[in-house]
Amino acid sequence: MIVLHYTAMQSAEAALARLCDPGAEVSAHYLISERGEIWQMVEEEQRAWHAGAGQWGAVVDVNSRSIGIELANTGAHPFPEPQMHALEGLMSAIMTRWPIPPERVIAHSDMAPARKFDPGARFDWRRLARAGLSVWPEPGRADTGPETGAGAFLAAAERFGYPSSGAEDLETILAAFRLRFRPSARGPLEAADCAALQDLAARFPVDRARPSA
Repeated sequence: MIVLHYTAMQSAEAALARLCDPGAEVSAHYLISERGEIWQMVEEEQRAWHAGAGQWGAVVDVNSRSIGIELANTGAHPFPEPQMHALEGLMSAIMTRWPIPPERVIAHSDMAPARKFDPGARFDWRRLARAGLSVWPEPGRADTGPETGAGAFLAAAERFGYPSSGAEDLETILAAFRLRFRPSARGPLEAADCAALQDLAARFPVDRARPSA
């Protein structure tokens, strides 16, 4: 997998110092500045401490099965063009070197929805999907209307990859889903949430191959 993060720090240089500090016990494979500079800190075949506790589908040790990319951003402003351009080039190269399909590119908030919010509502996931580097819902493709209600939403969430409904509640999963796919949505669960997530689950079920953890 590829897991995308934001640094939540004031500068890329400050983030670089922290990611290279053994005492911080946190690392990532890559860091991209707002100017588009790329630093590699960990070899791609090595394990980095970027994901922490969480789960995506059957994978519970995400650090051992993913490449982590940190984006210099406080979480409160958009990601600038030079940074997005550099990210797209880096991801394209990584996904060529490793068998990573677009649906295995996730947010830190996807695999740890109860404790993480990055890369946040300002990140342009639709742009990545248009470039073939991630996925985006197309609920109009379905032949039948979506099932609605909390049970249907959580079942689709688990099929797509979010932690099971036994581990996370509806509000937590809904917030993580909206953060990535419907950042302007507010309030209780809507039919549009169910339609979008059921489309994703139908086209990109997470554990078709049942990878080991």
